[in-house]
Amino acid sequence: MKRLNRLLAATLALAFTSLTAHADKPFISVASTTSTANSGLFDYLLKKFTDEKGIDVRVIAVGTGQAVRLARKGDADVLFVHHRPSEEKFVADGFGKKRFDVMYNDFVLVGPKSDPAHIKGCSSPAEALSKIKASGASFASRGDDSGTHKREVSLWKAANITPDGYWYRATGSGMGATLNVASGINAYAISDRGTWISFKNKKDLTILCEGDKSLFNPYGVIAVNKDKFAHIKEKEANTFVNWLVSAKGQKLISDFRVNGQQLFKPNAQ
Repeated sequence: MKRLNRLLAATLALAFTSLTAHADKPFISVASTTSTANSGLFDYLLKKFTDEKGIDVRVIAVGTGQAVRLARKGDADVLFVHHRPSEEKFVADGFGKKRFDVMYNDFVLVGPKSDPAHIKGCSSPAEALSKIKASGASFASRGDDSGTHKREVSLWKAANITPDGYWYRATGSGMGATLNVASGINAYAISDRGTWISFKNKKDLTILCEGDKSLFNPYGVIAVNKDKFAHIKEKEANTFVNWLVSAKGQKLISDFRVNGQQLFKPNAQ
């Protein structure tokens, strides 16, 4: 019995030591987009950052709109998203001191290989959307106020169209889930290229429109302002931001591949 008690005491002591050590390890919360998580970029980057700097990173992967709202409430130490107007307003309103360019890729317009709206090789995404609307072909939208959805809305606006009706399916979901809907019903959709490359359930979907300047997709990172929220881990947040835009962080982003394809191109100044 004494031996059992000693063993139990030793086990509890070890568990307590482990929990204490974990609790003492510094960490930051990063409000970011589903594309940085779904693409596999964070799985690749964050372990390297933690191993080097000893700071854990806890990611809240949501649409850009929701990520911005979380950071505005002080529920994250860092904001890492892809809608520059929202990012610049975040800084202008005092919630961050400076926005840094990190990387970019682009959006692509995907759809069924049969292409009922005849948009393949389009010269204008807005014109392609007009053809989709006119054809009555299905379109799957994230409909979630994400950076991708915000870009989609701007493209519909450029086409002078307010999308609605049976053909327009707003999923209210992330990019992966929306692409699953599109592949299930052979619908058109707009995706960031990183998630598209990583997406495994393409079925009959293919890229039909790409390369236009209106599809450029920059990502920015901002440390949340400690002057707004006293609990913000300013030192650790700035360590993460500085690491991302350093030569080492930028090379890691450049080297990240899925199926041999580069998903993001670094562009920190």
